Amino acid sequence: MGGNFTGVKNQKLTRLAAVLAAVVMAVVTVTAAADMALVQPRELAAQLAAKGVGPVVFMVGPNVLYRSRHIAGSVFAGPGQSAAGLAMLQAEAGKLPRDREVVVYCGCCPWSVCPNVKPAVALLKQMGFTKAKALYLSTGFKTDWLDKGYAAESPR
Repeated sequence: MGGNFTGVKNQKLTRLAAVLAAVVMAVVTVTAAADMALVQPRELAAQLAAKGVGPVVFMVGPNVLYRSRHIAGSVFAGPGQSAAGLAMLQAEAGKLPRDREVVVYCGCCPWSVCPNVKPAVALLKQMGFTKAKALYLSTGFKTDWLDKGYAAESPR
């Protein structure tokens, strides 16, 4: 009888630990999002259209979206929600000076539930980028960028 009780107790503790870990991750994500510098689509489009050195733009969402249409001149850097995607971003961003303005975007889904942007910005900040920003696409890339007529391209 003692072994069965211990097994049930361990299962409950394991579930409790998983719930607590999820709560901690949610708090960390919300905190990181609150500290995140945002750029609006109109502002980024104007920066990219202006002559001179603009920000480096990384697409940190699904490759299928990038292959369809993406911000003109942006670089695919892997989905920010995966370790492999963050490794791609780290490799690409690692080539840049840390004071360079860098903007990441996804647009796979509404901003409030996007799993890619926040980890990407957090990584850039860990790497020492002082001008890391996220493009605020409240609804998604199609609605907030493409439908507004901002510069986009398909892969060559």
